[in-house]
Parts: sequence; structure tokens; C-alpha cells
Amino acid sequence: MSATEVNTKSTANQNNVVKSGSFVQENQKSLLFIAAAIVVMIIIYVAYLKLYLAPREVTAANQMHVAQDFWAKKDWDKAINGDAGYPGFKKIITDYSNTKVANLAYFYLGTAYLNKGEYRQAIDNLTNYRGDDNMVAAEALGSTGDAYVELKDYDKAETYFKKAVDKAGNKFLSPFYLKKLGLVYEAKKDNKSAADTYKKIKTDYPESAEAQNIDEYIARAEAK
Repeated sequence: MSATEVNTKSTANQNNVVKSGSFVQENQKSLLFIAAAIVVMIIIYVAYLKLYLAPREVTAANQMHVAQDFWAKKDWDKAINGDAGYPGFKKIITDYSNTKVANLAYFYLGTAYLNKGEYRQAIDNLTNYRGDDNMVAAEALGSTGDAYVELKDYDKAETYFKKAVDKAGNKFLSPFYLKKLGLVYEAKKDNKSAADTYKKIKTDYPESAEAQNIDEYIARAEAK
């Protein structure tokens, strides 16, 4: 490389640095404004979490415990609508939207509707649940599958039972929903898939409650 080429590259690099510095100087006010705006947005968000959302979470939790008691006692109407002193899950969702408590209320409300035989309402609420707890999330998916079975929409029931099996990922709920999936396949006259599903319970979850009499289900599916 010649000295001229070196000097040319050096000059170009210097010019780039000068241009960069010139850009910062020329746009200093704008850059400072943007930085200040970002800081303000962060402060507002933290304040929203601590001063607005956190107290609402506490209040919502205090309000919802009575509805949970009604739910545990299978008093579905009071669990849904509340009583004179405390709100039910419907009002919790309305009054405390965007809280974790309201999100959990979707699960409770959906299962309450499922037990009342109001399957469309059950599906609407269960599919609104967005939780990190795999057990509850799996139950929400499985209960949605149950609602679709009652509506005889076996394709959607199949979809949700598959999701429930995957979400659960444990030896308790996975075989439970696999068995329901097998029954859906039988309802769809897809007996090979039913038999394969039952065999999966026998192979992958041999100690589960569902595996204890699964040979009967396998034999029935294979005989059809």
C-alpha cells in the first residue's frame, strides 16, 4: 500500500469522525430531548406499576377470595355474580382489568360456566386466561376441550386436548388429557389414532391412574 493510499484512508477516517462529531453537536438538543423522554417514560411506567397497579392487585385479591370460596363450594352462581357483600368473578374482571388477579378470574369464571353447562361462555373466558402456571394453563386448555366435546365440536376438542397434554408436561395431567384425547378420536371414528393415544399412556405413563385399565381402551379401539 502506498503512502498516498494510507494518507487518503487516514484522511477519510478523520473526516468520518469529524462528521460524526458534527452530527452530535448539531443534533445535541434533539438527542437530549429523546434521552429525557425515555427517562420520563421509564419513571411513569415504574410509577404505574408501584402506585397504581400494585395496590389494585392487593384490592382485587382481597375482593376475590369470597368468590373463590363460592367456587370451591360449587356455588357457581354466586361465584360468577357474587353476593351482596363481595363481587363475583365477572365483576372482578371488569373492575380490575390488567391485573394478574383478573387474569386468574378468567380461569375460575370459565370453569364455573362449564359446570353450569354454559359452554360458549366457558370457552370465551377460559381462552382469555393467560397464565404462567403450567398446571392452571393446562387445566384451562383441557376445560376448553371439555366444553367443545359437549358442543360436539370434536376437531376443536382434539386441538385443545393436545395443547393441554403439551402444556402440562407431567405424569399427572398429561395422561389425564391423553385419555380424553383418545375418547375424542373414538368419537371421530379415528380408531387408529385412539389406539395409538391409549398406547402412549401405557408406554409413557405406566404408573398413572389412567394406565391401570388402559388395555381395555386399546382393545376396544383396535376392535372397531
